Amino acid sequence: MKSITIHGVDEPLAELIKSKAQSEGLSINKTIKKILESSLGVKPNLSGSMRGDFEEFCGTWSDADLSEFKQNTKQLRKVDPGDWR
Repeated sequence: MKSITIHGVDEPLAELIKSKAQSEGLSINKTIKKILESSLGVKPNLSGSMRGDFEEFCGTWSDADLSEFKQNTKQLRKVDPGDWR
């Protein structure tokens, strides 16, 4: 298998790659390979969803986050018959 060295990677890009690797539980090397494969169409996103493309901007919710949201918005799901008169 071929090895490639990339020179001149600026600090912000290096930090983004490192952060992505940590969030996905992968090594930096595997993360870079995954990014290259996906962007070059070698291994496209098989789910057909582009959700992962936006996670770094929007984040994701844990089960605890969802539970807290549902609890905090429970009152919004109640219908007051007086509102419909």
